[in-house]
Amino acid sequence: MAEMNLRQMKKDQSGIISSIKTGGELGLRMREMGLVPGTKITIQGRAPLNDPVALRVMGGVLTLRNNEADHITVIVDDNDND
Repeated sequence: MAEMNLRQMKKDQSGIISSIKTGGELGLRMREMGLVPGTKITIQGRAPLNDPVALRVMGGVLTLRNNEADHITVIVDDNDND
């Protein structure tokens, strides 16, 4: 298991959110979208210039800008880094 920033994850890579390092309105918005520690996420894809990133979360898809993804740390399976 390795810990990395969500922005560094590649397409089809999965992991479990370990921490969200922001508060205020952005932190509240992320929690409302279901992005809380312990939640499984999968990178579904990225826009042509790599921003935003599409995530599969709890059966749905949402997008985050890279500056928002920078606040999220994820534990990924080392075997998933291919």
